[in-house]
Amino acid sequence: MHSAWSLDDSLSYTRWLATHHYENFHVVSALLPKRLHQDFYNVYAFCRWADDLGDEIGDPAESLRLLDWWRQQLKASYRREPGRDHNVSHPVFLALRETALRHDLPLAPFDDLITAFIQDQTVTRYSNWDEVDAYCVNSANPVGRLVLMLCGYRDEERFQMSDATCTALQLANFWQDVTVDLRKDRVYLPLHLFARHGYTLEELFALRFTPAFRGVMKDAVDRTQVLFDAGLPLVRTLDRRLALDIDLFNRGGMRVLEKIRAHGYDVLSARPAVSKTERVRLLLASLVRVAFMKAA
Repeated sequence: MHSAWSLDDSLSYTRWLATHHYENFHVVSALLPKRLHQDFYNVYAFCRWADDLGDEIGDPAESLRLLDWWRQQLKASYRREPGRDHNVSHPVFLALRETALRHDLPLAPFDDLITAFIQDQTVTRYSNWDEVDAYCVNSANPVGRLVLMLCGYRDEERFQMSDATCTALQLANFWQDVTVDLRKDRVYLPLHLFARHGYTLEELFALRFTPAFRGVMKDAVDRTQVLFDAGLPLVRTLDRRLALDIDLFNRGGMRVLEKIRAHGYDVLSARPAVSKTERVRLLLASLVRVAFMKAA
């Protein structure tokens, strides 16, 4: 079926999606070069759609079917063969193809993200850190690598620091949303921590906060902090405009960890959230920090 969407309409759609979604952060920073704005909109739209197909359908079997369709659209958009445009019918991929061509973005990071959303439909428990880390390799790390590539960075050293940061951000989000994920029957805390501290899944689903659960969360938070620390040097290697965004994301994630610690690791009675006032303070601190880094 031939697409009814023109390229201009597709670009307008991804721009609208990126600037009107309910999330409480801006996809494109005011400091990001204008020439990259549309490319970030296009990548965001892909991620937003894939995430919604995985999390908003409410039926794992239907989500799997739709994610397979999304993957086929992705692959079709990368064939780039004359006369094959009719294989791509969705506006996100008409827009994304332009970005992929302009920046020579590989298919793998996008495909890995789909793999993570598929995994969420079929895997709801993780035995150890290796399994959690393997999930983050697909669910989080590709985003950081895509951001770096869009901004012209492709070296392995930066990729490794970005991976540490993105995994840490993913984990911080998990610890912030323990009760949210429980409603979806998902537990990202590795089960070996439960065994180590003598806590059970039954207690978790009953939202029982105990000294044993405190031990589980402390181990999880401590390990996440190590990853944030490993990724922090990335900021010093980046252009000032991108460095500010990355530093702000880092500090926001670490602020979540600080709030979990301040509440005695009790994430079961209330979700630890970073307030708007705290976000402003984080932004001001990042502005000063990045300016000092570049001046030093």
